[in-house]
Order: sequence, then structure tokens, then C-alpha cells
Amino acid sequence: MITLTEQAATELKALLKAKGAADDAGLRLGVQRGGCAGLQYTMQVAEREEGDQVVAQDGVCVFLSPDSLEYLQGCKIDFSHDLSDAGFKIVNPNAARSCGCGTSFEAKEEGAEPSYDPALDGTKCS
Repeated sequence: MITLTEQAATELKALLKAKGAADDAGLRLGVQRGGCAGLQYTMQVAEREEGDQVVAQDGVCVFLSPDSLEYLQGCKIDFSHDLSDAGFKIVNPNAARSCGCGTSFEAKEEGAEPSYDPALDGTKCS
């Protein structure tokens, strides 16, 4: 399903502790329409909701929204400490292309090749 890097698991543990989250809380990950490339990730500290798929790794849980599973298969969650862009990052094999902001992507379509779109260089991200 999905995996977390060691750094992402460590940062998620720290985040849950800092927020005083319940013992059964984790990172809820989903995908919704929006962003400059068509789809965007949603992430929040939350408890499991009915229907969520649960990924438990290194002492933390990630809850996957059922309507987002097709977009999240095979993803890797990482954490970056970059000065200008620190935070959780999704490495998604289902993305045909991603916006420069890293939070928005276009899903692969079977048999279609993505074309370059200069609007996705990250300068128009919100």
C-alpha cells in the first residue's frame, strides 16, 4: 500500500505528541479535486474514520480515505527539513506530473502521455 520513511515516522510521532493527540490518532491522508494540477493532497492529524484503510508502521498509523485509495497506491511519505519547504512530502507513482509546490498533482491516465505545462512550475500555486 504506502510506506513511510524513517524520518517521516519520527516526525509524525513528534507531531502527534506535540498536538496531544489521542493514542489512536494518526495522519489522515486523502486526495481531493483542486490545486494547480487538478488534484491535491489533504493531511490532518485525526482518528480513524469508518472505511479508512490503516497503515501501521514504526509505531504510527496513517489512515487512508477510501475515495482516495486509487491515487495513493504505492506512495511513499517522506519528511523534508528544507528551509523554504519543510514538511511531509508524498512520492506518488500514480502522478503523471506534479506541481512545483509538491502538494498538487495530475493523475496518470492509462495510455496517455502527460505534456509539459509551464503553468505547473510552482509559480502559480496557492
